Amino acid sequence: MAVHTPASSCFGAKYQTLAPLRILRGLVCLLVLLSTAFIMLVFFGFISAVIVRLFSVRYSRRATSFFFGAWLALWPFLFEKINKTKVVFSGDDVPSRERILLIANHRTEVDWMYLWDLALRKGCLGYIKYILKSSLMRLPVFGWSFHILEFIPVERKWEADESIMRRMLSTFNDPQDPLWLALFPEGTDFTDQKCLRSQKYAAEHGLPVLKNVLLPKTKGFCACLQELRESLTAVYDVTIGYKNRCPSFLDNVFGVDPSEVHMHIRCIPIDTIPVSESEMSTWLINRFQLKDQLLSNFQIQGQFPDPATQRDLSGVKSILNCMTIVAVTGTCMYYSFSSVWFKLYVSLVCAYLVPATYFNIRPQPIHTLLKMRSNYHLSNT
Repeated sequence: MAVHTPASSCFGAKYQTLAPLRILRGLVCLLVLLSTAFIMLVFFGFISAVIVRLFSVRYSRRATSFFFGAWLALWPFLFEKINKTKVVFSGDDVPSRERILLIANHRTEVDWMYLWDLALRKGCLGYIKYILKSSLMRLPVFGWSFHILEFIPVERKWEADESIMRRMLSTFNDPQDPLWLALFPEGTDFTDQKCLRSQKYAAEHGLPVLKNVLLPKTKGFCACLQELRESLTAVYDVTIGYKNRCPSFLDNVFGVDPSEVHMHIRCIPIDTIPVSESEMSTWLINRFQLKDQLLSNFQIQGQFPDPATQRDLSGVKSILNCMTIVAVTGTCMYYSFSSVWFKLYVSLVCAYLVPATYFNIRPQPIHTLLKMRSNYHLSNT
């Protein structure tokens, strides 16, 4: 089986030049995002995700999704309103408030951020959770936020990841909790070198040789369906393409790329997906063959088939949301610097979040602990 040259379009010319004013604007945006993340995390995330969770996991998740949904909405505001990136949707519509598994290709390090643009339009921004590499959990502030939002950290070694993944997935199976679980089965972002290695492996093992995506890793996908199949509505297959260049994180911050982000969405009812692990693996590889062809056509035609209409982001709502978060951040910062008690509170929260994020610790509800204690005593009598 032949190995093909990767058809990568990630390294073309930049859409916008990195002018001094654009650098200044980007630094201001990054400062706002970092400071607001810290305040939302310490003053609201800790209370909703730790204190409220002692009494109810469901209400804890609802409160966390409300507060962090407001903060996450700053990113689509940056992408679409400040940077003027056009987000184009095609394919199937995603109904609001469904419990779904999203599988997407991984063109660049920031693909996952653009799923926020879709989730915001569907009222599920605070409920989206990612399976992401554990090194991101060690980022200051942002890593703590990922922990509060219950993102699943993986080492990309199945022997180490399986137990953690299944344990966390088992906590997401309440059908009354909204859920958007996002998975990038390739396991890493696309580069030409990685593509050549993937093609070589595929050729040696009689698997499809792909040009625009990497051969997917199937274990994580199978685990998601095995743990959540009964509580999910559907799997949504999202294919992401960029014009005119794949962006990096700093490209997003400074607004130099991309000019357009295209998302093609396909809904797959859960009961049409095989149950056995081997058949699920084959099904996933077949989906990535279709993605590969979609991306080949996208590079030629400049768009995906079946264009869809999604409402534009409201500029007024986005600005009001941004102003509210900045005002709350300013108020909390003022008290943090002027009050000894606020300084003590912030210090204690940070002291909790560092080990909690590193060791992936979350409090159990009090009633669950009491029930476990009761069962323990009954088993010993």
